[in-house]
Amino acid sequence: MKTLYFDAFSGVSGDMILGALVDAGVSLDSIREELTKLNLKGYSLSAETVKRSGLKGTKVSVDIEEGEKPHPHYSHIKEIIESSLLENGVKEMAQAIFKKIGEAEAKVHGVDIEKIHFHEVGAIDAIVDIVGAAIGISLLAPDRIISSPINTGSGTVKCAHGVMPVPAPATAEMLIGIPAYSSGIDGELATPTGVAIITTLADSFSPMPSMNISNIGYGAGTKDFKGQANLLRIIIGEEADEDCPDIVSVVETNIDDMNPEIYEWVMEKLFEAKALDVFLTPIIMKKSRSATKISVIVERDKEAIISDILLKETTTFGVRSYQAKREILKRNCVEIDTSFGLVRAKVGELPGGGKKIVPEYEDCRRIAKEKGVPLRDVYEEAIRKSPEKNRLKLTEQLGRLFGKVGEYHIGSGPSDIC
Repeated sequence: MKTLYFDAFSGVSGDMILGALVDAGVSLDSIREELTKLNLKGYSLSAETVKRSGLKGTKVSVDIEEGEKPHPHYSHIKEIIESSLLENGVKEMAQAIFKKIGEAEAKVHGVDIEKIHFHEVGAIDAIVDIVGAAIGISLLAPDRIISSPINTGSGTVKCAHGVMPVPAPATAEMLIGIPAYSSGIDGELATPTGVAIITTLADSFSPMPSMNISNIGYGAGTKDFKGQANLLRIIIGEEADEDCPDIVSVVETNIDDMNPEIYEWVMEKLFEAKALDVFLTPIIMKKSRSATKISVIVERDKEAIISDILLKETTTFGVRSYQAKREILKRNCVEIDTSFGLVRAKVGELPGGGKKIVPEYEDCRRIAKEKGVPLRDVYEEAIRKSPEKNRLKLTEQLGRLFGKVGEYHIGSGPSDIC
């Protein structure tokens, strides 16, 4: 899996993202050529090698021609992008990023998004930074994007509306639910444009995963801070295929006073918020009260979102969370052509050798219902016709829905295993 990792140890801005992409090997000429499809005039794009606290990086600059910089409305920018000849994927990325900025600005200023003027992010330079970043990401074509927590800086920053605290209000709004911190540097390290790009495109925020590194790029910011390199680092590589431990958050709460009908609603909300798993456990609380423990397994960067849902949607007055180590098997999904029809299955490699094969329950259930045959017959047929059939030693245990078949284990799995 090709992975791009943003290391925002010194914040993030639009020009830093462009610089890091170019430094990692994305062709600046290719970005320039694609940007011409915007039919946007009055700017030029340049790159130079610079040093920040002794470290080398690439500084990409959007140079605006003389004259007053326009501050178009959000709707105007949408039209510029939509009417361009850019690839649809690039358009969608850029539109999503601008929408995130527009929504944040609209909220903090208390106006409709269509009335937002792009003062803080500028106009032409913001369009070039955001669309250029979308082009660069599209050219790299990573399967997954991950970011570190974001260093915001501290102090104040001068904006079109006056002096604002760092992070600026719209920036802070976009950082809700995202891990962020300040290293104490006096200045704005995380800009609205940079935060919008990284929070829109990143799939998760966590430490760098185990990966075989192929490229590293450093994008330079404008300022050169004493004692801290003002650089954004991106690391590109293939995530290791071997079984590897993963750290997740477990968020829990105990409830003894809620209508049981509400649990289904809460579980739906939690899964919509990208919970990895949700389960209910009957427990006995003080005074021998029967109660239910809701447990949610989730990626660490989504812990706050899950906590909010539990606090808002249930009767609980508090939640608790802790981190847990998760071992994940290397696996792949296959389609098995049985006499009943196609059945999906997940095949995992067990530690020390052997395989675990899990037929897709929903497929088996649907086929059993349509064909009027026992569910176990569909399971058995899927195992017999699996791509690994030559390695199976079928035994009398094959008839069991859950058991060991030669070197394989058969079990029921979730409906979305593939």
